[in-house]
Amino acid sequence: MKKGFALPLAALTLLVAQAVNAAPLRIAADPVPHAEILEYVKTLDPGLDLNITELSNGVNANELLAAGDVDANYFQHLPYLHDQEKALGKTFAVAAAVHIEPLGLYSSKIKTLAALPEGARIAVPNNTTNLSRALLLLQQSGLITLKGAATSLLTPADISANPKKIKIVEIESPQIPRALDDVDAAVINGNYALEAGLVPAKDALALESATNNPYANLLVTTPSLAKDPRILRLAKDLRSPKVAAFIRQHYNGSVIPVVDEQHD
Repeated sequence: MKKGFALPLAALTLLVAQAVNAAPLRIAADPVPHAEILEYVKTLDPGLDLNITELSNGVNANELLAAGDVDANYFQHLPYLHDQEKALGKTFAVAAAVHIEPLGLYSSKIKTLAALPEGARIAVPNNTTNLSRALLLLQQSGLITLKGAATSLLTPADISANPKKIKIVEIESPQIPRALDDVDAAVINGNYALEAGLVPAKDALALESATNNPYANLLVTTPSLAKDPRILRLAKDLRSPKVAAFIRQHYNGSVIPVVDEQHD
């Protein structure tokens, strides 16, 4: 009896595996540049069936992933992912590091850092990791001095010197471009700057260095899907020389492929 059922069971297992591998890969991504890069991957690898959900403000792509509503997401860097794992009580899996979006300092009122007035109001992201990252950019720009180490999460309380008496205004990251006219300057994430029509490599008064940058944007999935052939295939596509070339040519230095930084 056992031998009689062995073949049908094996055949059923194979059919289930084939059905899973043939199913569309559901992935949530920020519209710019993430979804644009994924759309380019679709032209390179039409055999990989990608179902792309563009994220809107207020939608947490890690909650979607944890709930099984998507199979992967592509929008975040590792420090943010670690914060999310703690907040959600979930463990995720990094499938690939794809690109870096340098954080930039922008202004609609001044053209140079030297023109920043005393008492200037500077908007920064209010989430833990990007707030710390923004403060490091302000230090890199010579505007403030921080007492904390670059590896720790910093807050305005860590400012040890502030010669221009800058006022830090914390705002939700997606809202900062809209607030640009209401402050003297603003630190804006690369993707939100691009969505707002800014060109980081040209318009930023100061731009985060990409060298040894820990904030590479990631393809993230669940531990159970980490070895899924569709995930592995997408990860390989996103790290390919053709996608790196697309990122370089399409974003002109405002988005930097990780493969260039690591010389893969």
